[in-house]
Amino acid sequence: MRTHTRDPQTLGGAGTLDRMARILAARNIDPAAVAALADEPEPFSPLDAGMPPRYQGAVADHPQVLAWVREVAEAAVAPSRGARRQVTTGPSLLMAGVVGAGKTHQAYGAVRRLVQSGVGVRWHATTAADLYADLRPRPGVDSERELAAVSRCPLLIIDDLGAAKASEWVEEVTYRLINRRYNHMLPTLITTNLAIKDLRAYLGDRVTSRLAQMTTRVEFEPVDRRRLRTAA
Repeated sequence: MRTHTRDPQTLGGAGTLDRMARILAARNIDPAAVAALADEPEPFSPLDAGMPPRYQGAVADHPQVLAWVREVAEAAVAPSRGARRQVTTGPSLLMAGVVGAGKTHQAYGAVRRLVQSGVGVRWHATTAADLYADLRPRPGVDSERELAAVSRCPLLIIDDLGAAKASEWVEEVTYRLINRRYNHMLPTLITTNLAIKDLRAYLGDRVTSRLAQMTTRVEFEPVDRRRLRTAA
């Protein structure tokens, strides 16, 4: 069976432009405004795109988190001359503390701070439990493809690492994910309720060794801010 392909059509002929002008005029659209919009660079990432409603106003104010934001922003590069700088590589953060200490708030606040600084960033956020659920082999899902997509995301938030039940499979998937991000120096924000000294027992030597090298460790005060706000 023969297939026929059509050359891509180009705009610019007088007839095409006249027809476009008539269509815009019929719809009371100013052609000059359309041209101005076409010249505007498309935002790389809307500020709150994909962000849970609870964290759409999150503000990062922890000194070490702010320092991380500055380092990632400084490492951002423009893919071409005059293009917007984008997050490609950079340092990672491991935020440890009790439930309700504000780690997740700081993580989302850090993403918002990056976007507000004018840096383009493609990012993804997930809890560790949801991550393992998404990557668990099941009919109709290419788990390897899912893992590859998460592994190469320019900025990844892994919330509540250590909250899922430990198993050999969990340890292996975590290792493969962290190892890929370690090798490609992709910035990763990780929160955990485990004490840093307890991570090795949960994650194994291979993962904790890489985390020790790729992350700055931030230990939050042992205060449940959620309960404090509720009590107030």
